Amino acid sequence: MPPKVKITKEDIIKTAIDIVRDKGAEAINARNVAAVLNCSTQPIFSNFENMDELKLEAVAEAERIFVEFLNKEIDKGEYPAYKASGMAYIRFASEEKELFKLLYMRDRTNEDMKAESELNNQMKGMVKDNVNLTDDIAQLFHLEIWACVHGIATMLATSYLELDFSFISKMITDVYQGLKKQFEGD
Repeated sequence: MPPKVKITKEDIIKTAIDIVRDKGAEAINARNVAAVLNCSTQPIFSNFENMDELKLEAVAEAERIFVEFLNKEIDKGEYPAYKASGMAYIRFASEEKELFKLLYMRDRTNEDMKAESELNNQMKGMVKDNVNLTDDIAQLFHLEIWACVHGIATMLATSYLELDFSFISKMITDVYQGLKKQFEGD
């Protein structure tokens, strides 16, 4: 008798990510994952306590994919790091629409936002390094830029608009320069 094929936790998470990419986050369920893996639901519930745990792992994997995406964009050196982070966010929304929606377009009411707070502080630090501002003004500057970046990303992720990335780059520069001029004058 041939040995049983062992389905690993990583296989299940990868499959959940593939399902999100193909059908959206709402399609993650035990039956769909099992169908893709060509197995029963038993390996899923042997590796995860429940579907919520699998969904959390899928979010964590999507975050890892985004961070890899972000680091590649920064490492290209095409833009300064702060702008590269915004361009990466927008490019991720365009190229990984469903993963973007999973990460940034879900209800986060009961989530611990510590990691996002740390990232926000890093971004605020980049602004302060580039523009001579107080902490409070740097925070406002970053949030105003990020509202613009998130708006563009959301429009691309939902196929509301299609924009050329050179045009997006100009838009981001214009907003940045306008805010810089406004806040340096204060």
